[in-house]
Amino acid sequence: MASVKGEKSAMSEELGMQEMITLKTIAETLNTSNDLSLMLDTVVGKLLELTGLTAGWVFLINERGDYTCVSDYNLPPALLRNDKEPMRTSTCWCVNRFKDGRLNHAVNIINCKRLVDAVEFQWGDTQDITHHATVPLRSGEKMLGLLNVAAPAKEHFSDTELALLQGVAYQIGSAMERMRLYRAEQRRADLYAKLGEFSAALGLAVNKCSNSEALSLKVVQLLGQHYDWPLAAIIQQKNGVYTVQAAYAGGIVRTLPSTTLSSEAANHMNRVINSHRAASLSAIEMTEIFTVCEPEKTINLLTSGIAAPLPYHTPGETGILVIGVGTPGPIQADREVLEALAEHITASWESLKLTENRRELARLEERNRLARDLHDSVNQILFSLSLTAKGAESMLSGSEQMYPVAEAMKDIRALSQEALKEMRALIMQLRPAGLEAGLLRALQEYGTSQGLQVVVDRAGMRSLPRNIEEALWRIGQEALNNVRKHAGVSSAEVILNLNDHEVMLTVTDHGIGGTNRPKASSGSSLGLSIMKERAESLGGRLEIVSSSRKGTTVTAVIPLPFESV
Repeated sequence: MASVKGEKSAMSEELGMQEMITLKTIAETLNTSNDLSLMLDTVVGKLLELTGLTAGWVFLINERGDYTCVSDYNLPPALLRNDKEPMRTSTCWCVNRFKDGRLNHAVNIINCKRLVDAVEFQWGDTQDITHHATVPLRSGEKMLGLLNVAAPAKEHFSDTELALLQGVAYQIGSAMERMRLYRAEQRRADLYAKLGEFSAALGLAVNKCSNSEALSLKVVQLLGQHYDWPLAAIIQQKNGVYTVQAAYAGGIVRTLPSTTLSSEAANHMNRVINSHRAASLSAIEMTEIFTVCEPEKTINLLTSGIAAPLPYHTPGETGILVIGVGTPGPIQADREVLEALAEHITASWESLKLTENRRELARLEERNRLARDLHDSVNQILFSLSLTAKGAESMLSGSEQMYPVAEAMKDIRALSQEALKEMRALIMQLRPAGLEAGLLRALQEYGTSQGLQVVVDRAGMRSLPRNIEEALWRIGQEALNNVRKHAGVSSAEVILNLNDHEVMLTVTDHGIGGTNRPKASSGSSLGLSIMKERAESLGGRLEIVSSSRKGTTVTAVIPLPFESV
């Protein structure tokens, strides 16, 4: 009796020693690499060698329940068919239990559904493997995947074997979490290193961009050059409408400013803007947002995305920076870097706006200089010419013999006075004055200076951005000039209509119209063409209606920023 007890004790001690050796060997193996696939292949092979089992495989399962076979060792031929298709597409009871949250410990599975299907559909040799043990891989409370091990004709695993497998699974789970953290830190370091390069390139590019559209194109191009994201895009929200301003996909940079996002995609963008932080987007949400973007193949390969708001300081206008992620894995580092990128892009955008303002101020200063020079030189010469012609006319008017010369002097005086009036109008156009008192008041005073009686009216109250007010001032000036030159009347009506979305300026006369008036669309009038270009440059339109009976109406409609009250 004592001899039997001794033998059992020795066997138990030997088994315990074998378990210790197995766990020690596995622990040493886990610390030999930071490459997940290589580590799992080595560990599974070593585990099978130490336990006497023959086949094993590991599934990683994400939060959505999608599984990937990341490691396998000595699979039977039936599971190797078509590049291991049964391990990629089929379902099984152990994965289903994992998704349902019913798999917390190492368990015996009655049989393997993949191998049952292999026998039923005659996929090939199963090497007499019918059952396997399933062990969940976890790190703390975080579930990572499954470890499956099997052997021919083995239909049951003892409690001791399951306990050993459970211990090995804990080691693997801890090693996987360590590798995940290591990869995340390594990626964070790489992303931040590229951030410096991107920022330097963007700083140089700002000086070469003439407008925000050009800057957006440059931004997505630089993102494609410096980062490995398969998709990068800037979405613009203006007056509640979202458009893809520029996108980088499949190695191609493109603009899609005329295509608006759907209501579902706009809701996703509103969520990002309201959060004021970078937010994750699912693959389905990315598809909804970028159905307008090509190539579709790139969009279909995305596993997720991240979007960060671009807090522009222009009223009614915001931007969203969106990237697509093509490989599963931790994206916290990508989210952090995207927020930093958003700050850099916003700063560059503001710098571009300041540059544009400086250019506009330089243009204003140059126009003022030209106005002063014209006033001090050509204007004075024309005035002197007019006075000289008048004096010569009065001296020659008393002699019948000099009558033809007197008439010529009279014509010279008339021409010089007309040229003087044109010059004064040009000077006033170059150097706008009176806008401090309001657009309508300025146009009324301008019309008076041109010999017109201008009746003004206003509907709605709202302040106008400086660039829109100046554009309307120029358009109104040219319209009044045309009334003076072509309408054959001395009066005009100017109406300014304002609402939440747009401003409409209308200049109407009841003079000569129809075919007697030049049209902007025909290109015969440079002034009217410039009026049209001014309106369209601000996203607006110019309409001209001319009739020989009713006169001519010029209407400029320009959209207003959403919050420019």
